[in-house]
Amino acid sequence: MAYTTSYDGTNSGLQVGQNLGHITVTAQVQSETLNQACLRDLRTTNPHHDKNRIQNTNGGLLKDSYCWILDNDEFQQWQDNESKFLLWIRGDPGKGKTMLLCGIIDELTRLFGDFANISFFFCQATDVRINNATAILRGLIYSLVKKQPSLLSHVQGQYDDAGKALFEDINAWNALSKIFTDILKDPALQSTYLIIDALDECTTGLPSLLDLVTQISSVHPQVKWIVSSRNWSEIEERLDTTQTIPISLELNEASVSEAVDIFIQRKVNDLAKVKKYSDATRDIICHQLSSNSQGTFLWVALVCQDLDRTPRRHALKKLKAFPPGLDALYGRMIVQVHKSEDSDLCKRVLAVMSIVYRPVAFDELASLAELPDDISNDPEALPEIIAICGSFLTVREDTIIF
Repeated sequence: MAYTTSYDGTNSGLQVGQNLGHITVTAQVQSETLNQACLRDLRTTNPHHDKNRIQNTNGGLLKDSYCWILDNDEFQQWQDNESKFLLWIRGDPGKGKTMLLCGIIDELTRLFGDFANISFFFCQATDVRINNATAILRGLIYSLVKKQPSLLSHVQGQYDDAGKALFEDINAWNALSKIFTDILKDPALQSTYLIIDALDECTTGLPSLLDLVTQISSVHPQVKWIVSSRNWSEIEERLDTTQTIPISLELNEASVSEAVDIFIQRKVNDLAKVKKYSDATRDIICHQLSSNSQGTFLWVALVCQDLDRTPRRHALKKLKAFPPGLDALYGRMIVQVHKSEDSDLCKRVLAVMSIVYRPVAFDELASLAELPDDISNDPEALPEIIAICGSFLTVREDTIIF
C-alpha cells in the first residue's frame, strides 16, 4: 500500500527509504559494471568476427560447397547418436576444413540457435592471440556466457579476486579449465555445441587441450563437440582414447572434388565478370582448374588470386604456368621471388612476416623489415613488393597477413 505522511521536524523515515533505494540502484550498477569488465578482460577475440573475416577473405561461404557433409553418414551418426559426442574432421592442407566448419556452424545455428549454445573458435598459428590452448578456452567460455549470461557467475567469482590476471598469468590454463568444467556441469546449461577449427594450428598447449576435450566429451551428454585438423598422428592418438567419429576428407574424395568444382565455377564466374573474359576463355580456365586442383580449395583460390592480378590478354598463358598441386605451386612462388629484381626486399618482408605474432600494418612492416626510405615513403612501392611475394601474403584493408 502506498501512502504519504508529513509532520514538522526531521523526516527521518522518508530519508531512510530514499537511502535504501539509492543503495540498491548503486549495487546493481556496480554489479553490471563488474560483469562488463569481466567479459571485456575475458575476451581475446570475438569468434563471430573471426568467422566473418575468414569467410570474407575466402570470397564468401558457398553453401553448395559444404552441404555434402550434412548428408554424410558419419556426420548424421554424430548428430543423432546420443552416445557419440565427438566428431573429428580431418584432412590435408587446403581441403576446405575451415569453410566446412563455417557451413556446419551456420546449419547448427539455423536448426538449434534459438535454444542451444553454439560456441566455436578458429585457431591461427600466425596470430599469438588465437594460437594457444588458453586462448581457445577463453574464446569458448566467452561465447557461452554471452549466449547464456547466468553462466558468467562461474567466471566472476574468481575474477573478483584476481582481475585480468586470471586469464593471463602462469596459472591461467588451470584456472580456465576448472571454470570451463564447472560451466559444463551447470544444471542450467542449455544443449551445447562446441567447435574448434584447426587444432594443428594450436602451437602451445595442444596436448593439454586434447586431453581436456576427450575427458569432457565422455561425461557431459548435453554437449556435442566438433574439431578439425590435419592428419597428425599426435592428434589421432589422443582423440582415439574416447568414442570419436572421424570424417576423413581423403576418404570422401568424390564429395570433396565435386565441392571443389562448384567452388571453381563460382570463382571463375566472378573473375570473368571483373576481367571481362570471353565465354571460351572462361570455359578453358574452368577446365584447367578442375584438371589440376587435385581436390584442393586452396590451390584454386591461390591460382584465381594470381589470375586476378594478370591482364586479361595474358590469362591463358599464365594459367599454363601453374603446376598442379599445392607443393609445386608453392615451389613456383618461391622461384618467382628469387628471380625478382626486388628479391632481397621480398626475402626481408617474408622473413619478418614469418616471425611476427600477429598481422601487421604497412607502416609497421616497413619499419620491422628496415626497408629503404624510397620504399617506405612510396605508397605504391610496398604493395608492389607484397604482390611479388605472391600468395604467401594476404592484404586485407591496410593489414598484411602471412
